[in-house]
Amino acid sequence: MDARAVIESVRDGQPTPAGMAWFARGLADGAVTDAQAGAFAMAALLKGLGEEARVALTLAMRDSGDVLAWDLPGPVLDKHSTGGVGDSISLLLAPALAECGAFVPMVSGRGLGHTGGTLDKLESIPGYLTETSEDRLRALMREVGCAIVSASGRIAPADKRLYAIRDVTGTVESVDLITASILSKKLAAGLGALVLDVKVGSGAFLPSVDQAQALAASLVKTANGAGCKTSALITDMDRPLALTAGNALEVLEVMDTLTGKAVSPRLIDLTCALCGEVLALAGLAMDAETGSDRIRETLTSGAAAARFERMVAAQGGPADFATRYADHLPKAPVIREVPAPHPGTIARIDTRAVGTAVVHLGGGRLKGGDPVDPRVGFSALAEPGAQVGPGAPLAMVHAKDDATADRAIAALQAAYHLGDAPKPQPLVQDRIGPQ
Repeated sequence: MDARAVIESVRDGQPTPAGMAWFARGLADGAVTDAQAGAFAMAALLKGLGEEARVALTLAMRDSGDVLAWDLPGPVLDKHSTGGVGDSISLLLAPALAECGAFVPMVSGRGLGHTGGTLDKLESIPGYLTETSEDRLRALMREVGCAIVSASGRIAPADKRLYAIRDVTGTVESVDLITASILSKKLAAGLGALVLDVKVGSGAFLPSVDQAQALAASLVKTANGAGCKTSALITDMDRPLALTAGNALEVLEVMDTLTGKAVSPRLIDLTCALCGEVLALAGLAMDAETGSDRIRETLTSGAAAARFERMVAAQGGPADFATRYADHLPKAPVIREVPAPHPGTIARIDTRAVGTAVVHLGGGRLKGGDPVDPRVGFSALAEPGAQVGPGAPLAMVHAKDDATADRAIAALQAAYHLGDAPKPQPLVQDRIGPQ
């Protein structure tokens, strides 16, 4: 077998599991050239792989690097989101699941395009270390039950190489390759069950309902075919998930919610829905509804807040974070209202534009390697159907100086559309379970 034969099989609509396994190994060990990897990605985009070959590619990409195995007194669980704006669910979900008897070695990423990154949010906490060794990750599971860390270079190296090539060859949108990319890294963490949060709407990576359903179905079928119990929820991203967008601001909202100071209902509701799914898959709850109720109790009782504080301290952050988080988180020097251009009702939000405005404030990266300013973003984001005008701004902008604040104000005003009150959209729009 060689790269040319594998590429031709995909081009002709006849990919084989053996071919996928060979190609993944070739990506990792250099037997496949960049030109061949680009041709493979284009063939997969145009012709598709099919379920059997997609599962084989995912497993082979997983096995191209380290794969963790666990010996713990409970199931190893995780969540993956396709990305959005104001989405800080991971920070609630990991400690809540740990409180319910699960172990959560969550390998997360940084901001990509207009979407925020979990690692960027956590690094707004002074001292928090996202990079860790395998030995330390194992110790964190024993000590805390959850950890949120970055992937090591030894996790799915075949995916790392193919992802970089897809980015420059116009093949990022391949559902088969998106599926293999996401799952190869998640399954390398040795999971027993996984829940997927697939976003749909103006702030989603794939904004249409058909795209979201196709990706969710592909992810669920492939993960279960690879031996990991998995289900997916398709959730609303036609508006920011919560009331803030920006790294430290989102951590502040999470802590306000966990401690009961100022609860964000959508954060609570989606955390409960996702956790209920995965607890049921893992056998820690009779069904998703029962699991959701257990999670809500951990969130509202303060137990998840205490577990989060333990995780922060164990990963290098302040030991008193749950009680003094407002003192520890960095604050922007310029905080101003974003006035509505005229009085009216919020009819629609271009959520992608909100995320892009945060990036241009400095809260994300315009190119690889850019520093991130954890202080900047928006708070008190007005919600669809709200009345705005004098005394009722669209949001508060947090910026490093007046010039960037002015640009962000103009961008947010353009992202908000006033008109007739919109029809309310459900937070969870669909569920795709194991077949």
